[in-house]
Amino acid sequence: MNLREITGVREIAADYDGFVLDLWGVVHDGVKPYPGVLDCLAALLAAGKRVALLSNAPRRAEDVVRRITTIGVPRDLYHAVMSSGEEAWQHLKQRDDSFYEGLGNACLHICSDRDLEIRIGLDLAYVESAAAAEFILNTGPAGWDDTIDDYAKLLAECRARGLKMVCANPDLMVNHGAKLALCAGALAQHYEALGGSVRWHGKPYPSVYESCLGLLGIDDHSRILAIGDSLRTDIAGANGAGLDSLLIAGGIHAADFAEGDGLDLTRIVQAAETAQVRPTAVAARFNW
Repeated sequence: MNLREITGVREIAADYDGFVLDLWGVVHDGVKPYPGVLDCLAALLAAGKRVALLSNAPRRAEDVVRRITTIGVPRDLYHAVMSSGEEAWQHLKQRDDSFYEGLGNACLHICSDRDLEIRIGLDLAYVESAAAAEFILNTGPAGWDDTIDDYAKLLAECRARGLKMVCANPDLMVNHGAKLALCAGALAQHYEALGGSVRWHGKPYPSVYESCLGLLGIDDHSRILAIGDSLRTDIAGANGAGLDSLLIAGGIHAADFAEGDGLDLTRIVQAAETAQVRPTAVAARFNW
C-alpha cells in the first residue's frame, strides 16, 4: 500500500471541493479544539471549500452544534452537521422499516445524562429494567470510567428476553481529554457477541454518508475528502462510500502510530491492511 504522509491539509486541499470531517479525535478532544484546527477550518472556507461535520455522537445534529460551540468551535467555520444520533432519532420517529416497525414503545435507554436530549420528540415510555423493556436504545455508558463489566448483567438479561438494540454511536472508544473512554459501540459489540440483534447507525455504515453528502451538495464525489482518526469507522466508511480519505494518526490510534515526534508509516500501513481499509493519505493532526 502506498500511503502519502502530509504535514498539513494545504498540501492536498486543491484536489478537493468538499471535506467531510470527523469531530472527536480530529477537530476536538471532547474538551477543547486541537491546536491549529480552527485556523485550518478558516483556511478551507477562505479557499471556497464546502465543509460538513459527520459525527458518531449519539445525539441530534443541533445538539452537536451547541456542544461544539460551547467547547470553542464556532458555527461559522462549517456548513452542515450530520450525526449517528440524528439518523437513529429519525428512524425511531418515522418507524420506516421492518426493524423499527416491530420495536414497540417501552425503551430501556442505556445512556449518560449528556444523551437525554435525544428523547425529545420521541413518543416512547422509558423503563429501568430489561423485564419491562421492549427494546434497547444504546447511546453509551453513563460514566467516563465505566467498563463492559458494569453492563454485562443487564445486557445478558436483555439478550435472554430477545430484545433488539438500536446503537446510536458505533465507536468503541473515544479520547476524552487525555483518557480513553468506552462508547456505545463497545456495548453493542458485546451484545452481538451474546447473540443479540443490533441496528447500527453512523460511520462506517453507508446510509449516514448518503445523508451527509446530500448536505454537502457536491455531485462529483471524487472531489470530496473524508477526514477521520479511526480506521474502523472513518476510513472504512469513506472507502465504502467511494471517497478519498485522510487518516489523522494523532487521534484514537495515537499510541500505536507515534514514532518520537513523527509517525511510523510502517505500523500505520500494517494496521490499515489488517483492518482491510485503504486511506489515501495520513497526517499527525488536522491542521493547515
